[in-house]
Amino acid sequence: MKKRRQYRGFSLTEVLLAVGTLAVGMIFISGTFLTGIHFSTISTERTIAAVVAEEAFAKVRLYGVNLTDPNLAVNQQTRFESLSLIADDEFAYPSTKTLTEKHYYWSALCRPVYSGSANRLVQVTVFISRKVGSITKYHGGEGRPIPVEVDVSGAIGDRILTITGDIQFINDGYTIVENAAGNIYRVVERGVDPAHPEQITLAQGNLWQGGDSVWVIPPPVGGGKCPCIGIYQKLISF
Repeated sequence: MKKRRQYRGFSLTEVLLAVGTLAVGMIFISGTFLTGIHFSTISTERTIAAVVAEEAFAKVRLYGVNLTDPNLAVNQQTRFESLSLIADDEFAYPSTKTLTEKHYYWSALCRPVYSGSANRLVQVTVFISRKVGSITKYHGGEGRPIPVEVDVSGAIGDRILTITGDIQFINDGYTIVENAAGNIYRVVERGVDPAHPEQITLAQGNLWQGGDSVWVIPPPVGGGKCPCIGIYQKLISF
């Protein structure tokens, strides 16, 4: 008698297990890939933001600040455009491109810190924002992101503030600038306690130094992602 030929192969169960294992692995790989793209985008934006900030500081020096302007005070921030004759398109970057080709905007706040005629230092805080849709509008009907002042009250335990102004202007992950001294703080979360959506928690190590208001780049009118990608600060002598 002829020996029965033996056939060797994979069973249906083994095939299904292999396909399932492969599918789970691909899910993890795709998740890692998307996370990598996200962090790569953030890294690229922050690198470009530093370049935009240097151009912004250079333009602030170039156009100058009217140090006799009555709006200037050592205990408050003042928008740069109200202190200097500068065209709106100068706030867009890159400078060499047409307006439709520009991808970033900057805005600045100024606060004098000089103590006399020989010390003409001004604290300049620059906000760098990404360009959003051409029809997108911001607070006050502006076509570009600009910082707005939001009232706050004293801290609870040095890290929790209460927003007494419009709470929609500050959300999780936002960066705020205190009005009187220009201190910069990172917001971890708003509304940790659902009963108090007006409260914001600052990042670890960001202990509140006091103040009645802060400046922040709010989201677009109608909602959306905050366009601000970086805040830079420098003392400039005029």
